[in-house]
Amino acid sequence: MDWEGLIRTFLEDVIGFLPRLIAALVIFVAMLILSALAARWVRRAGQVKIKDPETLRALSLLTRWGVLIVGVIVALDQVDFDVTGFLAGLGVLGFTVGFALQDIARNFVAGILLLIQQPFDIGDAVKVGEFTGKVVDIRLRDTVIQTWDGELAIVPNIEVYTRPIVNYSDRPLRRRTIRVGVGYEEDIGRAAKVFLETVRQIDGVLADPAPTVMVEGLGDSAVELVIRFWLNQETHSLIEVHSQAVQAIKEAAEREGIEIPYPTVRVIGEGAG
Repeated sequence: MDWEGLIRTFLEDVIGFLPRLIAALVIFVAMLILSALAARWVRRAGQVKIKDPETLRALSLLTRWGVLIVGVIVALDQVDFDVTGFLAGLGVLGFTVGFALQDIARNFVAGILLLIQQPFDIGDAVKVGEFTGKVVDIRLRDTVIQTWDGELAIVPNIEVYTRPIVNYSDRPLRRRTIRVGVGYEEDIGRAAKVFLETVRQIDGVLADPAPTVMVEGLGDSAVELVIRFWLNQETHSLIEVHSQAVQAIKEAAEREGIEIPYPTVRVIGEGAG
């Protein structure tokens, strides 16, 4: 056996491989540093928009590992490692595992998109699908909504992301509508004036936009009036102002002798033959 030839060949291979190994190490170290910088940037940028520290930490780790994985793939490619074949092998396993975990992955991605787009914040009053209430937590897999009945609804983020979202807290000004039926014998103009003046005097009702009273239609037993007014929900409770308005309108009708009739049904009978 030609040991001298074997040693010479080995040294030539090592010398030829050494530059690629050094390049791979340099790339890996550079990506290691870059991953730390990227994770730090995500933490700093996310502190402004993301209130949950656990969510922020998860996003930071996801960023760091994502950059590291890219660095490892590029580094292995420098030393002629069959990255494509390796990834293909992982793909078969990944497909099997991914199929089982697809719901978790979809909710995770939807959670990241919600945190980036921010259609609502913690504390906002929202309507998502069948749930209406206050957002108490936004997590990577789900969003927690406390309904007005005090129940906690844990909604998967994929459902939150794919359904229409109504954010009641996104704009401070809100309009409320109250419908009142007035008897046909009443002076509709006078009734509208009384109700309009009543609503104007309620604390929290804005002068601009001004309240309005309009005739909506003719019902079976009453003329339907629609009273609309605006309030600033940052300074006044929407529910309380609405309740005060309903009570004040009823009291004004009683005081001014304006009839608010009950629905009536006429029953026509035939005498026995």
